[in-house]
Amino acid sequence: MTTPRQKLDVGEWNGKRIEPGEARDLQLSIGESYSSMTVKIPVHVRRGAEDGPVLFITAALHGDEINGTGAIRELVRDDDFQLRRGTVVLIPVLNILGFERHSRYLPDRRDLNRCFPGSASGSLASRMARILFTQVVGRADFGIDLHTAALRRTNFPNVRADMSDPAVARLAEAFGSEIILDGKGPKGAFRREACKAGCPTIIFEGGEVWKVEPTIVEYALRGVRNVLADLGMIEQPTRRATHQVTIRRTKWVRADRGGFLQFHAAPGDIIERRQAIATNTSLLGRDRNVLDAPFDGIVLGMTTLPAVSPGEPVVHLGRLTDAADLQRLREVGGRRTLTARTASDLASNVLVVDPTVGEAARS
Repeated sequence: MTTPRQKLDVGEWNGKRIEPGEARDLQLSIGESYSSMTVKIPVHVRRGAEDGPVLFITAALHGDEINGTGAIRELVRDDDFQLRRGTVVLIPVLNILGFERHSRYLPDRRDLNRCFPGSASGSLASRMARILFTQVVGRADFGIDLHTAALRRTNFPNVRADMSDPAVARLAEAFGSEIILDGKGPKGAFRREACKAGCPTIIFEGGEVWKVEPTIVEYALRGVRNVLADLGMIEQPTRRATHQVTIRRTKWVRADRGGFLQFHAAPGDIIERRQAIATNTSLLGRDRNVLDAPFDGIVLGMTTLPAVSPGEPVVHLGRLTDAADLQRLREVGGRRTLTARTASDLASNVLVVDPTVGEAARS
């Protein structure tokens, strides 16, 4: 069900007019601080010479997820980035209050990404959400929201999208990620509510908090440019994925016992059912407990903290039901592609060992 929205003029911001062919840096007021100072976020609006779609690209909705911030900065500073038609609205940091505290959350501990479309008379988070929803989604035809994994985790690059919506599916496929997670997203999430309001929106997930990782930024920029090209907003060939898989079921494999982990899989690895993905031991390496994969799948994300207690998430798996998908994704990962380079970089953040190493010495 679509929620009605008032469509605003993308050329009119804070009483200033941005004409076709122009680009301008702006500041959008989203609230007040404890000292009663106006809180503003930076916005870059770039219009093509011809009319066309309006696409917003946002990052740091969770204030510590700044890979997308790095990607948007690169796009703003790219002198060769020229729009043929349409408008892009670039916002490197949505949650400025969380960003300034290196925190996922707002000062009141609320998650801004569960508060959309917001309310003009609600909580701090709800009021901020309402302004952002009105001012950004209210001007756009499409959206891309850039995210990373949560604290002490990392994510292999993937797009999250409601594939039952043809317009959203078009964006997701055009972005060019090998992995698409199909789903509407949680209630109150930015992209879910934007889609409900008639603005097809996708999420890109990749990497860790508190970092600007080069291959993740490269991956995000490639995807953004692919979408712009698919919408006819820029003139360049799209760089599609060699093979795309849509995943509809995921599962976090959790620790059965407390201890210290040895990982046997890294982000982006293709694994088979019952394959060992981590071994949990005491601090002296005794009392081994092996965690196995419950199905054939791909490692979408994982913890980067090897110390765990019972029930804590270790590896996030996306289920692959087609044997051909397993083989094709292995072939993609085996080449010196951006995907392979990204997987290699992410794997450098965790120690991955062969699960059979040391077995002979213990027998």
